[in-house]
Amino acid sequence: MNALAEAGRHEEAVALHESTRSIVGLGPVGIYRLVSARQEAAEGHGHYHEMRPGRRIADPAVTFLDGAIPLTSQPGILDAPPQYVALFRDCLTFPRSNVVLHGERLIYDLAAHPLSGVADIKDGVNPGQIMTAVWGTGRALVEAPSETREIDAGLMLFGFQSRQYGHWLLEFVPRMLCFNDPACPSGFPLCVDDGMPETHRQIIALMDSRDRPIVTLPPVATRFHELGLAPVPAFFPFDTRPGLPIYDAIWPQDILAAVRDRILRRLAAEGVDLRRTGRRIILSRRGFTQRQLVNEAEIVETLRPHGFEVVQPEQLTFAEQVQMYHAADIIVGSASSALINCIFCRPGARVVALAHESPEFYFRGFTSFVESSGARLLFVRGTTLQAEGVHPMHANYMVAPATMRRALEAVTAAP
Repeated sequence: MNALAEAGRHEEAVALHESTRSIVGLGPVGIYRLVSARQEAAEGHGHYHEMRPGRRIADPAVTFLDGAIPLTSQPGILDAPPQYVALFRDCLTFPRSNVVLHGERLIYDLAAHPLSGVADIKDGVNPGQIMTAVWGTGRALVEAPSETREIDAGLMLFGFQSRQYGHWLLEFVPRMLCFNDPACPSGFPLCVDDGMPETHRQIIALMDSRDRPIVTLPPVATRFHELGLAPVPAFFPFDTRPGLPIYDAIWPQDILAAVRDRILRRLAAEGVDLRRTGRRIILSRRGFTQRQLVNEAEIVETLRPHGFEVVQPEQLTFAEQVQMYHAADIIVGSASSALINCIFCRPGARVVALAHESPEFYFRGFTSFVESSGARLLFVRGTTLQAEGVHPMHANYMVAPATMRRALEAVTAAP
């Protein structure tokens, strides 16, 4: 069925599904036309208010310790999408998924984008998903569960990978800028997925200027009588289709700077001391199994004599994390979601991102969000440790202490 749908043979796919679903226990499938929120409103099916138009953004300059390398990922586009609030009536949604069904249409900016062909859209594959969608040639097949709940009104702050910190801070938190806009109805609650870390709620509290209630959605299909949408700030496929290079999304620094300023101002107003400077931080990745610096202890011992302290950010409250990143002059850590908090660094801070040696990585993306704060990022490539069954993007690696010392000399000597 998937192959038929991806080839655009939707009716044949539905017929195949109908002939087999009673055997394997599947539900009925519908065919939906893919539209963006802007298209759906322009066709008279909702309201769309644009706060910031689409715009050209800067191509980040990626810097490596040992000089430039040919990158093998697909560079992200430099056209940032508009920032908007869109309102639609009678929508069927699926917590932990990005799919919004509205009549005979499926509202999904990513799937409706001209470049969506690079995306391997994962809704329906993630464990815990409650629906399945297959995409192809402007339309999608969706198998939706029959059980639903109803909510009068809400703002969509739930979706695929919302519980993962990196996706949360880059894809979901910026939507709060749109939901704070006067064009967004003040009475709508924020709707989030269940099982999110407490840190996520701490961020919502800092970003929210409207004192909105929060509604937690269990994994049950949810029909909204009125639903508010806001966009991801970049064209960001979670993954690319098999056989294609990794897509290296570039993040708009104006949006991330606005998130940074909002959070720093709120923390300062709440009495959090953001005046400290001069810290040197090593971000430990001991609690993770992927993309691990296997000789971390050796690197720690190399850096300790130079005033570095080891921190595990996931053990801190969000406010404590912001304090730490904001106070740091130098941060060293694996190229992982922990570096996203470098958007809270002070201008001029130095960030050293350690990575495996693969040239197919999110080098442009990391540079774009780290340097949105005015910090400067230097990549240090280690030696990849190959392991059977591990995706090359998530391979563990080693960095020689001598290489780490050269990196420290480079960032301390830089003006």
